Amino acid sequence: MIQHYPFELLPLPYLYDSLEPHIDTETMFFHHSKHLRTYVDNLNRLLKPYQELHDWPLERLLLENQKLPEEIRQGVWNNAGGVYNHQLYFAGMSPKPTELHGKLKDALLLDFPSWEDFYETFFEMALKLFGSGYLWLAADERGKLVLLPLPNQDTPLPKGLSPILNLDVWEHAYYLKHKNLRANYIKAWFLAINWDEAERRYQAALFQNASQSIQAPDAGQES
Repeated sequence: MIQHYPFELLPLPYLYDSLEPHIDTETMFFHHSKHLRTYVDNLNRLLKPYQELHDWPLERLLLENQKLPEEIRQGVWNNAGGVYNHQLYFAGMSPKPTELHGKLKDALLLDFPSWEDFYETFFEMALKLFGSGYLWLAADERGKLVLLPLPNQDTPLPKGLSPILNLDVWEHAYYLKHKNLRANYIKAWFLAINWDEAERRYQAALFQNASQSIQAPDAGQES
């Protein structure tokens, strides 16, 4: 479903307590119903006076951010990113255990000698990400996987990357339960990852990139 103004607070695909004991109920409630709602409300408030932007989906607001009126450009970047990133983050977790599989597993093991090596690399990068932001697992136009730390509510989209999985390391994502112990939160989050959703996103990225390659004109052809 393509969303546009007025954006809505989409419900979680599970109950607030469904990720226990990995992600606690209180954190999920405040993270979704308060933090994400604030981004949704702020984005709608910014866009309301600009009817020409009311049919722009989140992705376009981020990819073509420099085309927006200067007075709302940064605000839309922050809040559209907040909505986009949180929606991916929440959908990227599951109440039931899932396992890395399929084409995503094949791609991951091309870049990392083992699952353990990927885990350790991801863990250390997430632990060292300074301040607030996300660690992304994304795919480039060839399907090659990239680990990308980004600050605040930045997204991989302007870099031409397709998001596969994202870990929110803003303190509000874990402080109620883990306080300042980000490492404990990262370990718990790994136990809640929805690898089925990650595989779906990766296959969608491969399909989209393949379709774009077919549609792109041959550089040697006359137009």
